[in-house]
Amino acid sequence: MHPIGAWRAGDEPPAFSQPDLFQAAHRVRETAHVVEHPRTGQLGIGFGGSFSASGDASVFASLSAVYPEWLGDRSFTELHNVRFPYVSGAMANGIATTRLVRAMAEAGFLGFFGAAGLSPDRVAAAIDELDQHLTPRGLSWGSNLIHSPNEPALEDHISEMYIRRGVRRVSAAAYMNLTPMIVRYAYTGLRSDPQGRIHRQNYVFAKISHPEVARRFMEPAPAAMLNALVEQGKLTAEEGRLARSLPVAEDYTVESDSGGHTDNRPLTALFPTILSLRDEVMAARGYRRPIRVGAAGGLGTPTAVAAAFSLGAAYVLTGSVNQACVESGLHESGRKMLASAGLSDVIMAPAADMFELGVEVQVLKRGTMFANRAKRLYHLYRGYDRLEDIPTKDRQRLEKEILRDSVEDAWASTARYWRDRDPAELARAQRDPKHKMALLFRAYLGQSSKWAIAGDASRAVDYQIWCGPAMGAFNRWTRGSFLEAPERRTVVQVARNLLEGAAVVTRAQQLRSFGVPIPAAAFDYRPRTLA
Repeated sequence: MHPIGAWRAGDEPPAFSQPDLFQAAHRVRETAHVVEHPRTGQLGIGFGGSFSASGDASVFASLSAVYPEWLGDRSFTELHNVRFPYVSGAMANGIATTRLVRAMAEAGFLGFFGAAGLSPDRVAAAIDELDQHLTPRGLSWGSNLIHSPNEPALEDHISEMYIRRGVRRVSAAAYMNLTPMIVRYAYTGLRSDPQGRIHRQNYVFAKISHPEVARRFMEPAPAAMLNALVEQGKLTAEEGRLARSLPVAEDYTVESDSGGHTDNRPLTALFPTILSLRDEVMAARGYRRPIRVGAAGGLGTPTAVAAAFSLGAAYVLTGSVNQACVESGLHESGRKMLASAGLSDVIMAPAADMFELGVEVQVLKRGTMFANRAKRLYHLYRGYDRLEDIPTKDRQRLEKEILRDSVEDAWASTARYWRDRDPAELARAQRDPKHKMALLFRAYLGQSSKWAIAGDASRAVDYQIWCGPAMGAFNRWTRGSFLEAPERRTVVQVARNLLEGAAVVTRAQQLRSFGVPIPAAAFDYRPRTLA
């Protein structure tokens, strides 16, 4: 390595000792010079000073400031009008509350409301609140649109509401294929200016973990689907024409080993694969507009966040760690359970929304019996065609431990629910005893997350709390700090500390790559109260 010039120290001498290097590595908002000690030849860090023909020391690099705002893709923060490349995920059943989304938006972050699993009336009320408090101030926010293969009418209703009410950002979750609903939302409002540039009105954040699903969102929607939407009057002819040259989504959240629906893929394997696919599709299609790829899953420490950005993430998205914050819709008792979780205190369990397909979600294992009981229900579903076929011993255990009611009374309650929500499901159950069993078992799975939200103490052992390994890593990182206590965890302090720490880790690695003997402790940023 050859010097790039000479440097003369100002009022502050350069850092060469291990304690001084530790402190210097944390000064991320200042330009740092990699300088050589004139006698020992050791590399150190200098601040300020000046370059001159005959300085005190040779300088080998000059590193610009590393602001947390600059860690991701600048086009992300510019387009979505946020200060930081950081997103809070749309935790279902309103766990990502309007309070949480508002706190994030007011601090310069992007948050998505957790609309999945809520009634249209609840979603409409949330939109009213967010639109009233954030939109007039130019603050960005979004809401969730979850693929609902069992209830397409609900998906259609929510997407229609988003279009009508001007929700400009949607987190599209659990999609395996494109649906007319998400395609219509994505392309509604397309227009071109006199220079021929296409402008979007709505932005889809596609949450993906499979390359084949990512490709469907990266390509323009199928012509047949676009033609049908135009013929039905759900897209204008101009929108349909412009859509043929644009991807469905331009922001992709690559979900690795996370809470909730997950394929448990490691980020370091999945993310480069999706990034390569993005480059391939952009080249083949000749897209001029950027496609941004963000990272999610396992992001519970500054080191993990820094690693995601080093992979090329345009932004990062967190979930589990936000669920443990005071703005979360999860009850205090559930947040305390999360705060005690370790790295391995998670487990896969059957999902309520795709129970019959055998799809699983990752949940908290420590302090709850939910996962084991949910797996028992799936075992019964796979093993028998009718509720009446379940052996007496298994039926008694089912009634005593899980349903806490007779099968007949539990079914009566389930039937009342579906009579109001979707009578067609009830009619199908009357024709198909296997489907009847599925609806009854899904009732337990669906209510288990609501018990955790409500804090139903009588059902504490049945709490379903979506959680990934990031939670255990976060708890270990915050041990002994102000963020250790659940009541002091706020989404903004968590976000700021994770990003600030990621900037420190990034700077420490930069300095180490130039040969500065950075102490290992410099990579261990500790939480602190940040304004």
